[in-house]
Amino acid sequence: MAQARRRVGAVPLRRLFDLLRGPAAGVRTVGARWRGLLVCAVDGTLVAVPDSPANQGEFVRHRCNNGGAGYPSLRLLVLVSCGTRTVLDAVFGPTANGETFYAPSLVRSLREGMIVLLDRNFAVQALVETITGTGAHVLVRVKEHRRLPVLGRFPDGSYLSRLGAVPVRVIDCEITLNTSQGRRTCAYRLVTTLTDPHAHPAAELIRLYHERWEVETSYLEIKSTILGGRVLHARTPAGVAQEVFALLVTYQVLRLAMADATGIRPDTDPDRASFSIALNTARDLLVQAAGVFNGTAVDLVGTIGRRVLAGLMPDRRIRTRPRVVKRAISKYNARGTVDRTSYKATISIDILTTRTP
Repeated sequence: MAQARRRVGAVPLRRLFDLLRGPAAGVRTVGARWRGLLVCAVDGTLVAVPDSPANQGEFVRHRCNNGGAGYPSLRLLVLVSCGTRTVLDAVFGPTANGETFYAPSLVRSLREGMIVLLDRNFAVQALVETITGTGAHVLVRVKEHRRLPVLGRFPDGSYLSRLGAVPVRVIDCEITLNTSQGRRTCAYRLVTTLTDPHAHPAAELIRLYHERWEVETSYLEIKSTILGGRVLHARTPAGVAQEVFALLVTYQVLRLAMADATGIRPDTDPDRASFSIALNTARDLLVQAAGVFNGTAVDLVGTIGRRVLAGLMPDRRIRTRPRVVKRAISKYNARGTVDRTSYKATISIDILTTRTP
């Protein structure tokens, strides 16, 4: 098997991924668009690779408080359609380069009619200018103390400013999260290239920014559901590239099947489709070689889609969970009891109109 994989190489898997990648969102797909704009997000994650001599020459093993990490890692960045969680594009490489180094490679998949949600790590002037040059819009969080000039104020509390050569609108707000364990308030400063407060109200943009977390859910499905938290298998950089593209192809195929299934039911949010059901059904079909010799009739829903539709999850509710270390280096590193409970929550938003930039 290893010899066959080496003969195939990474190029066919990369071309297959290029063929499959895309939003899979129809005009009426629930949650895919906001005010006519396709909602997308970019973020990065680390993926552990085998600790072989060949991989050590390409990938870095990070250091921490208790010594070196167990495995080297690669950095993966994806551009995700938030409504369907399908992948529009992806790039990966050594962690010696940061997220902002890889992000410009994803700009090739942006176009007019899209809005990209970005974390504050991506609030780089050059990147915003590059994205804007494609015709796409940006909604990015910036650090609270970043100074942006006030060129004019709008009735909704936002103000006009400039990020390099790009006119932007700045929204300062406080978001309060209430749970049975108490309340927590965080200050946010959002910057967007949508400068018309009447066409794109500030309060709606603040709520829209929460959709950025869909890319985190995509990483959860790839790393925890498909991989089961395991390290990749390939012991060479070329094999790692092949395996990452195979992983992205598998994820995209399942997401396309889920989008096709929910698309036949009007007003059904793709969020209600279970990724675990789709993955387990696909595994069963492969193990049983089911349907290999069936006729050539086109069935957009298929066995995976029918299982997904039969097990739709309830409408998503607002909830929160404390952030914890996902993979501790040592079990003795934690102090006290780690709270892993998800709590029902309510959110209130206050737009700040007198805050000094």
